Amino acid sequence: MPSWFYILRLQSTKLYTGSTRSLEKRVKEHFSGRACRTTKIDRPIAIIYSEEFPSYKEAFRREHQVKHWSRAKKEALISGDLHELKKLAKRKR
Repeated sequence: MPSWFYILRLQSTKLYTGSTRSLEKRVKEHFSGRACRTTKIDRPIAIIYSEEFPSYKEAFRREHQVKHWSRAKKEALISGDLHELKKLAKRKR
């Protein structure tokens, strides 16, 4: 069953990451304030990124990976700037 990893931009400009089996349903829940405490308090203004996966396990794995990225790295992913994403992925020594 296909599943999705997604990123929402919130009113505070923070980024919210999630994964779901039904993207349309989950986004509606976020926008109505019924999905989670975070989006009830800090409402989403747009879904700005999504990736489809063959299974929920893979979508959840991607959410977990991206959730720990810096904001700059997430913004590079959203904008599709692969050069910047690779640059930010390199560890600072």
